[in-house]
Amino acid sequence: MASNAPSRGHRVVVLALDGILPFELGIPQRIFGLARDSEGRRLYEVVTCSIRPPGPVATDADFAVLVANGPEALATADTVVVPASYELGPVHDEGVLTDELAAALAHIRPGTRLVAICTGGYVLAAAGRLDGRPATTHWASAEHFQRLFPKVRVDADVLFVDDGDLLTSAGVAAGIDLCLHIVRRDHGTVVANDVARRTVVPPHRDGGQAQYIHRPVPEPRAATTTAARAWALGRLHEPIQLRDMAEQESMSVRTFTRRFREEAGVSPGQWITQQRVERARHLLESTGSSIDQVARDSGFGTAQSMRQHLQAALGVTPSAYRRTFRSDGIGSDGAGADGVRSAVDR
Repeated sequence: MASNAPSRGHRVVVLALDGILPFELGIPQRIFGLARDSEGRRLYEVVTCSIRPPGPVATDADFAVLVANGPEALATADTVVVPASYELGPVHDEGVLTDELAAALAHIRPGTRLVAICTGGYVLAAAGRLDGRPATTHWASAEHFQRLFPKVRVDADVLFVDDGDLLTSAGVAAGIDLCLHIVRRDHGTVVANDVARRTVVPPHRDGGQAQYIHRPVPEPRAATTTAARAWALGRLHEPIQLRDMAEQESMSVRTFTRRFREEAGVSPGQWITQQRVERARHLLESTGSSIDQVARDSGFGTAQSMRQHLQAALGVTPSAYRRTFRSDGIGSDGAGADGVRSAVDR
């Protein structure tokens, strides 16, 4: 018979800061709290603490959470998890800890594993714990994070970074991916997959953050290649030659290429590939066309070519992308409404 009592095992202490996101605050309790050994005993003890004596902690929602432990609980942790907060103040704005937060973090014992979810990484970075180390954060904060903490090696393309005793995740749901990874690292695939099944999430997600970033076409400073771009967008499913684009603006290929790069920031060929990737994303999300048909309609010609370009741009295959963003009739194997699936994605 399974026991609900925690074993004398690994203690995870979650630090709840003012402005905490309730969703992210609950991720460690949910993931680590479900991990059981073969006899049904809990593998982790999860407790929550604040940087002040026990009491209410404000969230970014219209309610507060009552935290039963003060900062002294950090001294008992084997793993400390810092979820994101929208009220980090000087930590976010200047990259420095408040006296109160610094005093709380001083309770953490040497050798304790440190984990940050989303912008919780600002806390670890402000404390100097990420200097010279690889880390990630939400893609929307990555550029600011890197400017504020130039000693940190920021990778904005991944869902999480495991650097041994320091682990960081991208935004929100990537915290689930990271916590599942930690369970897998600590106790193996069987335990992690069981937690994933009970949480009704995939045990492992393909790709990184790139597939979740919307990249609109930049507006040109001087509208001298606009007509060529509009012409090309209407013919993405056809072969497009550079000379044909240049003719739309009555320019030489050399002048057109220079002007185009000045306005769009990339070469015409790179821009066409980007637009075809965006077209493929749209078709994968919004239609039931087969993978082969999407490849033709977006101008890649073959499923193999589209797969290579999406893998390079987004870090996932067409079928994996469709599984993530379609839930209305597209099969889990990537087949379209007509039941056809490209051999490339099998």
